[in-house]
Amino acid sequence: MLIKNKDIDAGKAFDWGRTSEEYAKYRDIYPQEFYQKIVDRKLCIEGQNVLDLGTGTGVLPRNMYRYGAKWTGTDISENQIEQAKRLSAQAGMNIEYLTVPTEDIDFPDETFDVITACQCFWYFNHETVMPKLARVLKEDGKLLILYMAWLPFEDPIAGASEDLVLKYSSNWSGAGEIRKPIWIPDVVYETFEMEEHEEYDIMVPFTKESWHGRMRACRGVGASLPKEELERWDKEHRDLLEQIAPETFEVLHYAALTVLKKK
Repeated sequence: MLIKNKDIDAGKAFDWGRTSEEYAKYRDIYPQEFYQKIVDRKLCIEGQNVLDLGTGTGVLPRNMYRYGAKWTGTDISENQIEQAKRLSAQAGMNIEYLTVPTEDIDFPDETFDVITACQCFWYFNHETVMPKLARVLKEDGKLLILYMAWLPFEDPIAGASEDLVLKYSSNWSGAGEIRKPIWIPDVVYETFEMEEHEEYDIMVPFTKESWHGRMRACRGVGASLPKEELERWDKEHRDLLEQIAPETFEVLHYAALTVLKKK
């Protein structure tokens, strides 16, 4: 599904469905520490019913399935949901997936103990979404917002790769990340209150091939570039990595989480 938002990439259209196969292969990269931070807060564990918004290829539900929660994943992209279903079925996981925009979710009142939103919270129409999330959460329910990004001003490989993305997508708003708390719009606090937030550094291992795939599967590349531009970017990035990257390496990221509780 084509998405266009004036506040994202200066309104340049993108479609995650165009890069679903690469997304499934190369964006399942969160280290164990990322998931352990969630479990340590007693979220997304056995006995809980969890809704994962913007689930993509089901990265969060699939990786946290072993902790025993019952998961439902939703995403606007049919191709992403197809990949999520395929990967979950291959692993023998009983996860329900629905192709639906977050703005259109329609579950019974007080269905979920936890709602998660990983790498997607800024895409939503919060005025529409937040009352719905409050309604479908149980009385003591929690909203967990998650994020992870490379640090281009501190990691040379990440910085060089990001510069090449900007050469092709100059208005890509995913560039220039620094450590910071997750952005929470004011309207959220009409129905939720902040419980805690944390930001921490994390090293993520890659090979040249997996880093190339990770970069290709970003919004500024595979989800938005026309075919001919994508082919040129692909060659330039492979050539770049031959010059600057060893066969295996780690990329410096920061991760962030915010826990909000229903008022």
